Amino acid sequence: MSEDFGTVDRRPLAMVLAANLVSIAGNCLTYMGVPWFVLQSTGSAAKAGIVAFCTLLPAVLAALVTGPVIDQMGRRRVSVASDLACGGAVAAIPLLQFAGILQFWMLCVLMAMTGMFRAPGETARGVLLPTLAERAGMPLNRAAGLYDGAARCAALTASALGGVLIALLGAENVLLVDAATFAVAAPLFAFGVRGLPEVQAQRRAEPTSLRAYGRELAEGYRFVAATPLLLSLCLMTLVTRGLDQGWSAVLLPAHAREELDGAVDLGLLNAAFGFCALTGALVYGAVGSRFRRWPVFTIAFLIGGLPRFVMAAFTDTFTPLALTMAVEGLAFGVLNPIVATVTYETVPEDLRSRVLSATTASVQLVTPLGGLAAGLLVDSAGLPSTLLAAGGVYLLATLCPVIFPAWRRMDRTGSPQARAEGWPREGSGSKRV
Repeated sequence: MSEDFGTVDRRPLAMVLAANLVSIAGNCLTYMGVPWFVLQSTGSAAKAGIVAFCTLLPAVLAALVTGPVIDQMGRRRVSVASDLACGGAVAAIPLLQFAGILQFWMLCVLMAMTGMFRAPGETARGVLLPTLAERAGMPLNRAAGLYDGAARCAALTASALGGVLIALLGAENVLLVDAATFAVAAPLFAFGVRGLPEVQAQRRAEPTSLRAYGRELAEGYRFVAATPLLLSLCLMTLVTRGLDQGWSAVLLPAHAREELDGAVDLGLLNAAFGFCALTGALVYGAVGSRFRRWPVFTIAFLIGGLPRFVMAAFTDTFTPLALTMAVEGLAFGVLNPIVATVTYETVPEDLRSRVLSATTASVQLVTPLGGLAAGLLVDSAGLPSTLLAAGGVYLLATLCPVIFPAWRRMDRTGSPQARAEGWPREGSGSKRV
């Protein structure tokens, strides 16, 4: 443990995990409630895809440019403002619907607001993990497993409750519950990290200017472009995130609506995936350091990609798809802790906000198109054909770690050999003054 921290203090890590759990639960309810609301009110998969596009495009644009903003405003302020803004935008949807004045374009605008504010808030919380782990006297891979486990727990809880709540209360009332989760997450985070110097605004050696901002912004992207493993992670995840978005925003809801028993089955499928992903994340956090990262990552991605698309295309019953998604959840549960650990070991602390914003933007460039393309393909080619096409592309993407040698660096980050080769790279970040 660092000498900077005289005693073990687990409270900040616990509070941030709790705030992240509540905030992500709200996001999950949004991503369940809004597509179902659109399908229920319009019957159009293409419109559901348009709403998904409008949600995610601003998230990508925000991630592209907000890295230096997070440092200048402070991670605490950005996270709190993000949750409050998202909660207000989500609450406006059912309130306008109850008033009888909600138009489709209004829904798109409000969802664009949630996307715009969500990305910087998640980045502001995520970059604190190495500092919080060190204060808690906890190995980074275990803290990463807990952090991802909290997110998985949120997805599990929201998925299990979301489908039932939609069936009982209607999608509009579920969105009000969703808005309340953001109102809880904001003060939790604010209280949990108060007093930590890492969450405060950074003082700059030079006055803030557009030129300085551009230089700091470019610094994060240059670091990613010059680091083969980070670049490979971004390119592969760019493809799979787009396909995952098409699956969650359009393909799975449409399959549940057409072939299964509707919102309840949708919630149960997401809950099965979420529970097993939570289990996978926690197990990896406990024992993951005993295994090489590259083989575990590669096998897990192969298991978690193609099978669900094929199963949904060829079955109209609940149990086979639920079992498939449960197995995939276990596999996917280990991926984020591995990626987080590798990233934090590679990126200097002073660059984390900028680099994580750059990687978030990079992997989400195609994500807004995922739901839009899936919705248009379902309306034109049919659901089974779209599922098989998406699954085939997913398989090609998940073969990348098998083919390209850069991926084997996963087992070298943080090692003495890696440090001898300059991993993580020193001297590339700006310093605090």
